[in-house]
Amino acid sequence: MKLMKLMCRRTLPVLLCAICLSACVQTEKRTKEAVPEAQFTLTSEQTHNKFSASIPPALTVPSGAVIQVETKEASDGQLALDSSIDALKALDFEPIHPLTGPVFVEGAQPGDVLAVSLLKIEAGEWGWAAIVPGFGFLADEFTTPVLKTFKLESGARTIKFSDKISIPLNPFPGVMGVAPATDSLLNTIPPRANGGNMDNPFHTVGTTIYFPVFVEGGLFSVGDTHAAQGLGEISGTAIEAPMKITYKIEVIKNKKMAEPQYENKDYYAVTAYATTIDEAAKKASQYMIQYLVENHGLSREDAYILCSLAGNLHIAEVVDVPHVLVTMHISKSVLGEQ
Repeated sequence: MKLMKLMCRRTLPVLLCAICLSACVQTEKRTKEAVPEAQFTLTSEQTHNKFSASIPPALTVPSGAVIQVETKEASDGQLALDSSIDALKALDFEPIHPLTGPVFVEGAQPGDVLAVSLLKIEAGEWGWAAIVPGFGFLADEFTTPVLKTFKLESGARTIKFSDKISIPLNPFPGVMGVAPATDSLLNTIPPRANGGNMDNPFHTVGTTIYFPVFVEGGLFSVGDTHAAQGLGEISGTAIEAPMKITYKIEVIKNKKMAEPQYENKDYYAVTAYATTIDEAAKKASQYMIQYLVENHGLSREDAYILCSLAGNLHIAEVVDVPHVLVTMHISKSVLGEQ
């Protein structure tokens, strides 16, 4: 009996360790298997940098297609890992924000919604962040150009900002959107009802973003990919980096919304753009009230109170002065969906 107890003491930890390791391997395997293989691909050469109904599609797909795209970093090759401050001083804003696409989705019509589910995001090998004179939330205070470049190690979860400071990596696309109902070539920098430069770090793997459709096919594009960014992006840049993104795109028929909305397993969220934070926050609140009334059977009054008790406003970005983006999140556990 004593011998059996001794053997248990020695073998049980090893057995538990083996079980745990096996479970981890199986979980990792299931996670990898959960990302379906891409049916279509776009390279980083299939880009444009305006939003317009006049830009022809680079790809036509059916609803439900899984697409893998490569994106360039925001400067479109003007900066590199070994760039000097002179390259930043010579930065030309005209090529900024190369977007991979557009993607024409069969069956998408104005009055529908495109659901874009971010399945996998792989950061490239390097990135940069900067202070660009004349650009940024505090542009009047910071007038000297500064450039920082970063080597991104494969599989790394953090990046060294300095000897003592490390930043968690959280790759996501800063610009996503559909074509607006105009043939004019609109600059990508401000957010709009079609999406655009939302710079929202909540738009990462596991998130589905809903875009109102304004033209046939939707014409969805993605770019301005960020390896890390705080809410607000106040200096004007994130860690701007090339990436590879796998997403699924689906048409939801006859579902109108004024501006993009999004969700993951934990919360539902709305977005609102405006030229002041007050106005954007007001619109976001109204959108969430409307969502709760239409999808959860609440009266407007109860939805208003619930937003006050459980809705969370976030400033997604303020860098595109005077344009800002505000979001509101509400937990799915509060809504009884978990």
